[in-house]
Amino acid sequence: MSGKPGLLPVADAKARLAALTSPIKQMEMLPLAQAAGRVLARPVTARLTQPPFDASAMDGYAIRAVDAPEIGNELRVIGTASAGHAFDGTVGRGQAVRIFTGAPVPDGADTILIQEDAERLEGDRIRTTFAVIAGRHIRPRGQDFAEGEDVLPAGTLLDFSTLTLAAATNNAQVEVYRKPLVAILATGDELVQPGAAPGPAQIVASNTFGVAALVRDNGGEVLDLGIVPDNKAQIEKAISAARVAGADVLVTIGGASVGDHDLVQGVLKSVGMELDFWRISMRPGKPLMVGSLGDMQVLGLPGNPVASLVCSLLFLEPTLRKLAHLPERWREAKAVSAHTLAANDQRQDFLRARLSQDAGGGLVAESYGKQDSSMMKILARSDCLIIRPPHAPELPAGDVCPVILLRP
Repeated sequence: MSGKPGLLPVADAKARLAALTSPIKQMEMLPLAQAAGRVLARPVTARLTQPPFDASAMDGYAIRAVDAPEIGNELRVIGTASAGHAFDGTVGRGQAVRIFTGAPVPDGADTILIQEDAERLEGDRIRTTFAVIAGRHIRPRGQDFAEGEDVLPAGTLLDFSTLTLAAATNNAQVEVYRKPLVAILATGDELVQPGAAPGPAQIVASNTFGVAALVRDNGGEVLDLGIVPDNKAQIEKAISAARVAGADVLVTIGGASVGDHDLVQGVLKSVGMELDFWRISMRPGKPLMVGSLGDMQVLGLPGNPVASLVCSLLFLEPTLRKLAHLPERWREAKAVSAHTLAANDQRQDFLRARLSQDAGGGLVAESYGKQDSSMMKILARSDCLIIRPPHAPELPAGDVCPVILLRP
């Protein structure tokens, strides 16, 4: 059901926003040290073969398998090979080279007798205490990758393991997709920055900090346009600054409704914004606005702090991840309700709740009794949002309910 006339269901709103969003095509070269969390725009091609030689996988002795077919064979140690220092010679009949992990296997040797299987004798001799097999404990040349091989395809997220691989291929830099730039504009005569002394009818602006953190956590960069009063000319100037900077998304906070002091939507339309939809059948967060201004997407968030952050989680996060070529972040899970939840009306509710585990390890969601959307402390203490679909009947305690994890 769609709820009240003119209110768009949450699922429809998410689908329409996704359809408006296209992944960023622009690329940039970055040194490896700055590439964590970025997505490859082109494959990483190996510039060398790894290992570059047959290498010992263990500490021990490089020998010929034919010289130690059984326990008790004696061999003469003729030299040493260690990582970075190859043995310059050939292993002949009845000979062995002391070798350490990572060292090149000397010519003539075809197996490694690990040091635990060798008995040291007087002088330069050893005796085998275990039968060897040709090829054992040797990492063959090119076992990991070969020069010219595409080891990481385009679209790969660069994390601790993929960055390590990229470095091993002898690439000092990689080509990645540009980060989405998100301009954040807070509006309202009533707002002051944290640390300032609010006037008698003013409040501290807090939403920007949470929205900016979510942007950065989802691969974006932030252009903070600050707080603009309820003034059409100043709002238009801030919108122009976002366009000049090349923002991919303009996020406005507050002022998107159509009251006498809600100017943002009107100003955006006056400078050419195409409004796609406005007002969602959800609580908190009904006055959400989505549109486009040229190539810049516009997402108008409610001024209410909790509504602003819930909408950011549901709509801004997936938009950013698609722009940045990042994989979808799965936040939905199943839990059982710790207590009975009342029947719902025509809007989809998102109830702030704590999570715990039952004896079997399952999730138990305990919603806070008071869900006023101005109460930020409750959101900060919550682990999840319980989803209550439109017109959902009463949910008995112990029944399953879908949740959105706030910290997956």
